[in-house]
Amino acid sequence: MSIRALRVTSVLAGVFALSACPRPEPTTRPTARQPDVRVGLEVGAERIRIESQGPAAVVAGGEVVARVAAGVALTLTRDGPDVVVAGDRVAGRYGRLSILSLADARFVLVSGKPFRGVIDVYPDDRGLTVVNQLPLESYLAGVVNAEMGRRGADEQAALEAQAIVARTYAIKNLGKFGAQGFDLRATVADQAYGGVAAESDAGQVAVRETAGMVLTHRGEPIATFFHSTCGGSTATPDEAFRTVRAMPYLRPVSDRRRGGYYCEISPRFRWSVEWDGATLARILRRTVPSVLGIDASTVDEVRGIRIHRTGRSGRATEVRLTVRDGEIPIIGPDLRAVLETPEGRILGSTSIVAEVEREAGIVSRLTVRGGGWGHGVGMCQWGAVGRARAGQDSETIVTTYFPGTRLERWY
Repeated sequence: MSIRALRVTSVLAGVFALSACPRPEPTTRPTARQPDVRVGLEVGAERIRIESQGPAAVVAGGEVVARVAAGVALTLTRDGPDVVVAGDRVAGRYGRLSILSLADARFVLVSGKPFRGVIDVYPDDRGLTVVNQLPLESYLAGVVNAEMGRRGADEQAALEAQAIVARTYAIKNLGKFGAQGFDLRATVADQAYGGVAAESDAGQVAVRETAGMVLTHRGEPIATFFHSTCGGSTATPDEAFRTVRAMPYLRPVSDRRRGGYYCEISPRFRWSVEWDGATLARILRRTVPSVLGIDASTVDEVRGIRIHRTGRSGRATEVRLTVRDGEIPIIGPDLRAVLETPEGRILGSTSIVAEVEREAGIVSRLTVRGGGWGHGVGMCQWGAVGRARAGQDSETIVTTYFPGTRLERWY
C-alpha cells in the first residue's frame, strides 16, 4: 500500500471516530463494534455539485488525487463508465470518487446539504449514484428529527423511541440495496435522513442515551415499521402490505387512553376527503389500470363504492367498486393508491368509512372520513409523543407498539 493510501485509510478512520457518538458499556448482548451504514442520497442523478465547509480530500483508487480548499465547488457528471469532474485542480475522469472533509466539525456538502462521514460517487445505469458512508449512530442523529420533527422536553422519550426503532430498522436492513452499492435510501421509502441539517441537540441526546439499543425477538433484531398516526389502533401487516409476512410482534395495538387516544394530538387524527362524481370517475379510470392492471374501459360508470371487509384493526381490507358490468375488488394494500385524492395524493389511511350520494344510479359525490395517517403498522409516531407526554419511557413505548419484544444493547 502506498504512503498516500495509508494516509487516506488513516483519515477515513479518523473521520468515523470523530463522528461516532460515545458508547456506554454494553449491558446485554455486545457485538464487536458499531456498524457503518451506506445511505443512498441520489440514484440516477444527471449532475451533482459537491463542496466542503473546510479543506477536503478527493480520493480515487485508494489514492488522494487532490486536496480542495473550503468553498471550492466540484461539478460531477457521468460519461459512460466514468465520473467526470469539473473544478479547480480536480478536473478529470475517474471510475469512482470519494470526498471527505479533513477538518473537525466541517462537513462535505452535496447539493448544498452538509453530511458527516464520506461521500462516494460512482456511475449507475442512468447517471450518478451518491452514497453517504458513516457510522450508524451518526446516521441516526440525522434520522430522529427528520422523522419526528422538533420535540419539546416532555417528549424526549418519543425521540428515544424513534432512535431505537430506526436503529433496529437499519441493522435489520444492512445490505438491502447491496447490488446498487448502498444499504438504505435517504427517504421515507426507508427512513427519512437529512444529514447534519436535520440534527438537533435533543435528537443527539436521544441517540446517545439509547446507543446500541435494538428491539429483538428470539434473539434477533425485529422488522420494525412506523407511521405518523394510527388513529386509534395499529394494523397487521396484511392490512397494509402485500409482501410483509405476519410476525407475532406486528399485531394491532390500541392507542386508547383514559378519555381518548394517545395520538389524538396529531393534526391527522381525523380527516375527510370529497370527490364529485366526475372527478372520482376520472381518477379511477387512471388508477385502476395502473394499480390493479384492469383496463380503463371497465370503469365506464361508477355506480357505487362500499367497504366489503375489514381487518383486525378495523381498517378496510377489501373495497368493492361497482361499475355497469359488476364489481371490481380493491384489496387494502392497493386502496390508498387507487382512491387517490382530488389533489393527487394517496389516501391518508385505510381506516375509513365511505358515504355515497347518487343521481340516476351514478355516484355524484363520495365522502371518505378517515382516521390516522400512514400504513398503520408498528409504532405510531404521534402516539409515541402522546405517551411520552403522559410519562412513559422509551422502553415502555417501543415494547408496547411491538409486543413480545425485548430491548437489548447490541453493541
